[in-house]
Amino acid sequence: MTLAISGPVTVSGQHQAWLIPLLETGWIAYLSTTDAVCYHDGHRSLDGRKNPIFETPIWGDDGALRDERTIRVTDMAFDEDVLLDQDRFLSAVLLRPEFQHKMTGTELRNRLGQFFAAQEKANAVQEGLLATCHRLAIPIFVGAPGDGSVFLNSMKLWAMKKAGLLAQDYLFDLDLHAEIYEACAYHRWGLFDQTPNALATLMLGGGVPKNYNLQPEPALGQILGIPNVRGYNFDVQIVSAPVTDGSLSSCPPGEAVTWGKVDKDTYLQSTESMQADYSIVMPFIVAALLENRKRYEKRAAEIGHEKLFAEDPKARGYLRSRGGYRLFESREELTRRLNEDVKANREWLLDTLAYPLAGR
Repeated sequence: MTLAISGPVTVSGQHQAWLIPLLETGWIAYLSTTDAVCYHDGHRSLDGRKNPIFETPIWGDDGALRDERTIRVTDMAFDEDVLLDQDRFLSAVLLRPEFQHKMTGTELRNRLGQFFAAQEKANAVQEGLLATCHRLAIPIFVGAPGDGSVFLNSMKLWAMKKAGLLAQDYLFDLDLHAEIYEACAYHRWGLFDQTPNALATLMLGGGVPKNYNLQPEPALGQILGIPNVRGYNFDVQIVSAPVTDGSLSSCPPGEAVTWGKVDKDTYLQSTESMQADYSIVMPFIVAALLENRKRYEKRAAEIGHEKLFAEDPKARGYLRSRGGYRLFESREELTRRLNEDVKANREWLLDTLAYPLAGR
């Protein structure tokens, strides 16, 4: 199962209430989200910034908040200095030797998770999202990295180097080609290498995280021409956008079937689109899932796993190993397998390079 999540989940603290407990189950293979989710994940761990986020009315006086240097995200707020401290932290991290090379965004966020974890430990605050994903080796994809402050801080360092303001080299860069290819390698692994050779996705909200989560299928089948590639067998989305607005966010699984992103043979039985604010319903859904798991664990202790699975087959899924898939640790091997498929598709790929361009 893959997970796409948009919205200010780390600002609101919902990541600690239900998202991290969901990741701890071992059910989620990788995460697609926004740069902002990753950036705001670090606020609570900053030195001298314990509990920096507080509630504020949605329909209050935003002009007065600006005069007070208070920044609002829906009904949550924090002092502008929190952002400035976060920028200083990120600048210091990005200048570290281990960041001075071109890398995928998954590597960037895995390394950031290590630094966030150290901050959280030093300041005795609850573990955040990136630290959890680092510990569990869950890859984090961000489809629009330039649309957020993590990369804006990299831009600052790049500009300072160009202006001759940095004494050291600044060599960090994002390898978007390799990052998309990595997502394709994970999709290929789920389809062909990992029993039961089926894929599921849970999409909370819409936007770029949702689309990025769906892109590996067309990238593999349409663009790279890998044969027998299917979309998701299970697709559940919770989104507040109405389908009549024509936006990507509201696009239901059935529409994704026409693109090949969701499997056409299973979608009538195993996809669902729910019109709701996911932040309202997910705490209850995750609580129910965890309660079911606890009940199955208790029953397995009484009668044994195999007897339980015969008695109730869906228990097998609930009791999947908490160790998880740890895909980030396997990314080199999985991309190597995809490389072999690409090499085997040589003639098809070479044929795609020819098109009679007008005026040439």
